[in-house]
Amino acid sequence: MADSFVHLHLHSEYSLLDGAIRIPDLMKKAVEYGMPAVAITDHGNMYGAVEFYQAAQKAGIKPIIGCEIYMAPGKMTDRSATSARDASFHFTLLARDIVGYSNLVRLVSAAYLDGFHYKPRIDKALLAAHSKGLIGMSACLKGEINMAIQSGDLKKAEETAGVFADIFGPDHFYLELHDHGLEQQHLVNGHLKKIAAKLGLPLVAANDAHFLERSHHEAHDVMICIGTGSMVHDERRMRYPTEVYFKSPAEMGALFSDCSEALTNTLLISEMCDLKLDFGVSKYPAYEPPSGKTREEYLRELCYEGFRNRFGERAESDAELRNRLDYELSVIEKTGFTSYFLIVWDFIHFAKSHGIPVGPGRGSAAGSLIAYVLAITDLDPLRFGLIFERFLNPERVSPPDIDVDFCQNRRGEVIEYVRQKYGERAVSQIITFGTLGAKSVVRDVGRVIGLSYSDADRIAKMIPNELGITLKAAYDKNPELKQAVDGEETTQQLWSFATVLEGLTRNTGIHAAGVVIGDRSLDEYIPLCRGNDDEVVTQYAMGPLTELGMLKMDFLGLKTLTVLDDAAALIRQREPHFSLEEIPLKDRATFDLLNRGETVGVFQLESGGMVNLCKQFDINSLDDIIALVALYRPGPMELIPDYIKRKKGLTKIKYEHPLLKEVCADTYGIMIYQEQVQRAANVLAGYTLGQADLLRRAMGKKDKQKMAKERVNFIEGCKRVNDIDEKKANAIFDLLEKFAGYGFNKSHSAAYGLISYQTAYLKANYPVEFMAGLLSNEVNNTDKISVFVAECQRMGIPILPPDVNRSGLKFVPETSRKGIRYGLAAVKNIGEASMAAAIKERERSGPFKSLDDYCGRLDSRSVNRKSLESLIRAGAFDFTGQDRALLFSQIDQALAAGASIQKDRLTGQVSLFGDLEVAPARKKNGQPADFTPWTLSEKLAYEKELLGFYVTGHPLDAYRDLIEGGKYTAVSELINLEDRSSVKVAGSIATLEKKFTRKDGKAFAVMTLEDFTGSVEVLVWADVFAKSGRDLEVAKIVTVSAKIERRDETVRLIASEIGSVTRGKKVAALTIDIPIERTSEDKLLALRELVMQHPGPQPLFLRFRSHDGQELKVRANNGYSVRDDADFREKLAELLS
Repeated sequence: MADSFVHLHLHSEYSLLDGAIRIPDLMKKAVEYGMPAVAITDHGNMYGAVEFYQAAQKAGIKPIIGCEIYMAPGKMTDRSATSARDASFHFTLLARDIVGYSNLVRLVSAAYLDGFHYKPRIDKALLAAHSKGLIGMSACLKGEINMAIQSGDLKKAEETAGVFADIFGPDHFYLELHDHGLEQQHLVNGHLKKIAAKLGLPLVAANDAHFLERSHHEAHDVMICIGTGSMVHDERRMRYPTEVYFKSPAEMGALFSDCSEALTNTLLISEMCDLKLDFGVSKYPAYEPPSGKTREEYLRELCYEGFRNRFGERAESDAELRNRLDYELSVIEKTGFTSYFLIVWDFIHFAKSHGIPVGPGRGSAAGSLIAYVLAITDLDPLRFGLIFERFLNPERVSPPDIDVDFCQNRRGEVIEYVRQKYGERAVSQIITFGTLGAKSVVRDVGRVIGLSYSDADRIAKMIPNELGITLKAAYDKNPELKQAVDGEETTQQLWSFATVLEGLTRNTGIHAAGVVIGDRSLDEYIPLCRGNDDEVVTQYAMGPLTELGMLKMDFLGLKTLTVLDDAAALIRQREPHFSLEEIPLKDRATFDLLNRGETVGVFQLESGGMVNLCKQFDINSLDDIIALVALYRPGPMELIPDYIKRKKGLTKIKYEHPLLKEVCADTYGIMIYQEQVQRAANVLAGYTLGQADLLRRAMGKKDKQKMAKERVNFIEGCKRVNDIDEKKANAIFDLLEKFAGYGFNKSHSAAYGLISYQTAYLKANYPVEFMAGLLSNEVNNTDKISVFVAECQRMGIPILPPDVNRSGLKFVPETSRKGIRYGLAAVKNIGEASMAAAIKERERSGPFKSLDDYCGRLDSRSVNRKSLESLIRAGAFDFTGQDRALLFSQIDQALAAGASIQKDRLTGQVSLFGDLEVAPARKKNGQPADFTPWTLSEKLAYEKELLGFYVTGHPLDAYRDLIEGGKYTAVSELINLEDRSSVKVAGSIATLEKKFTRKDGKAFAVMTLEDFTGSVEVLVWADVFAKSGRDLEVAKIVTVSAKIERRDETVRLIASEIGSVTRGKKVAALTIDIPIERTSEDKLLALRELVMQHPGPQPLFLRFRSHDGQELKVRANNGYSVRDDADFREKLAELLS
């Protein structure tokens, strides 16, 4: 019986949240049942085809690749159906051979790219054009033939069967029988047998398997609820019968004992299917050089030209350089990767020639001199001791891997260039798969089985925040979790379902950087689909693509490159010839900044641990920064204390052998780079650098068999080359093995270390421009904005509100270079196009004089009520000297006046009084009508809402000394603390949401707490809320004692106690005396600017004195308040002198 049945209709976990069969488990079960073959037929996709194929071959089982496709009732381009049920039928396809596989790939791709409507669909015409090499089966109850039978249209069922028989031929189309005990199936099966007999068509038995074991049915049902957003207890929802599991041949034999033909045909089909996939054969596109040149000639020409540009006179005189160049070229040509280098050179050349910032290098590619002279990278590998064989090893030829960082905002332009060059369908982004992780599956299962959010969340939080942690491992190592799970029947049920579903594929995504480029349309090789934004995406992930010989490249978007480019552009406004490529690499101010730990915004060096390390490290060179990047990782971090002691001369440096000094003297006798392990094997044992790379790989992978062999080779080499005895050679080998496990790729560390240096250099030497660049690129990240604003304040750089007469689109330095002006396009509710138009008009015709002038000079497409409301609330019209609330009350009049001016302009009329403002309507007492000044808290709330932070003050200013006095942890520091750490913070409640637990209806709250450095979510569970809930309200200043809960790169607080903050002594107002004789409009504007640069808690009054002793004291409008510190006093005295 073992070989009497083959499953030909099966849904793996890649039928997302519908199938629950893991491929490794499937193979174990197929082997257990003695099945000669098994098929995969996921819904509409081929996501798991390669993984399935390889797993089956490894298990000694024949893989049959198929798909249960969706068939449009008419043309696939007809999208008139108004429901998923009416939009498509199901149909099963199996690939007999490589021709069938290729056709299946085309069909599945076309379904997504051209036929998507509710589901990815094809039609019969397309199927007929690509039916060769395929077997068709009539599918489940949702198949077209079966749907016709269920609706009573037997004639249509027979006609449809005839159409499919004509498409495939009668020997390759089967009527599919299912029996899960459903009445409809018994009805359908009876008629299918009659149609088969009448038309001479074969029958085949299938079980439409969706899960592996019968016992998995309940967990699968829970998964269906997760996928459909239903609750288990919902009566009207999608359900599968218990029987759709991976049944044994004996079970299937008993089920179809009355139709042995249908069972035998499963074996017949499996024998017909003999697919051999082609792994490892390159499908790279061939770069076309200029006419008359071979690719090799063109690459050499580009390399020699770049060689001269990079090295000048050294290119002719330095034999080592020239030999390295020629050696690398020879390896590239011999290994057949000439086209690869030309392709990479081409798109990087495009980027650089179009002003798109490109990173200096990434990964092992920085070790190639060819990459350097082609300007693919910007690091001289000889200067940094980088090794070509770490990148492309002639001893073990595998495709080179050049990953490239581009400016985040313009990465898409490079991808589009590649798409245009090689063809729309020859270029695609790469799919990724998300899974039901340990914590998420607990929360998901809890939700659908009706467990309260708080209970499910409580259990999920007990699972450690460890990469790759499983539910079983968490249960075994955490007694508290074990007790919580075992304590109640509902939590036991939750855990039972979660452990079955854990790790199953949940959803698809798009690789952040991966792009695949083919030598022809990709759907000739691999199935394609579309992403959420309609982009073309592969259905195979990165691994399968590489194994199939596809050219895969990482086009990464690195925000830091955008920051550097923005900052450099600002610097060039005052230093036109400034270039990042020409900055000195031994700048003392840069090293001093790093040694002080002032690394906020510095690439790779801004985490809390790195800040502390910078303060200890005594950084004096770019090489120190490169070492820092390499050392600050799990594993090598334990070497840091010894490294620092050696660096500072506190510990004597010892070498296992004198020759190791030339290998690791620069790193004080500690091997921190993989390249040093290679150098050591080369110098001590005579390995070639390629052989040394193989040794490094074996050590890194801890391959015992290879390591034993390499140890013998190493000992023999040490004896032969340097007469080192066996005992010493063994000791050195052990040392190399230890460091190989820790070592970091120096090529990557050097490239990223250079970016770290560049950001630190700009911060140390051009702080205003650098911080403006940082802020411009974080406008949508309020947490980051808060951190950077706090850093600006620490650095003495005021952040000024937007101003339609002074702001750019992005954050820009103020004219004095002493402050940063908020960007107009960064204000919420403001379109970039309208602000670009305003700036253009300002540059063409001069500053705007008033709100009316602004409305009158700009096209109505650039001005509307919503944008004016936002600009006024954000302070962009403060230059008028009018109260923001007053300006707000005048919006309708200004828009009307502007429209009138626009109308006159269009009709050729010019108002004699065009420059006059429209006076606001006034009450009898002279005050403007419908105008109530905003309070300071209202004004600040608007700033926070529209700008992401407070500009003219802070609600906590009166408590600044108390909050910043050292008693409380700053919110910005929480990210650097360990999970479950106890902290005490203070701030204002920015948001407050009160909720109730499902289980017992107890009140709890989720609030956002804000201090001067940022905001954090605080969870106030019922027990704490019961004590403090009545006193919680938005804007209240509180202290919170809590434990930190880390989630990936974010933190939140679990409150244990909430208290009130007692206001300190009342802050005295500041009065500035201004002699009227020495007062001018320019001086008053300069005073307003100075006040805005020093926001603080003290109310501000101006006292105007005349020479005859009269005086007028007024409160500064707009609720301005100031911080009366030494810096403000000094600048005020200078202004009034």
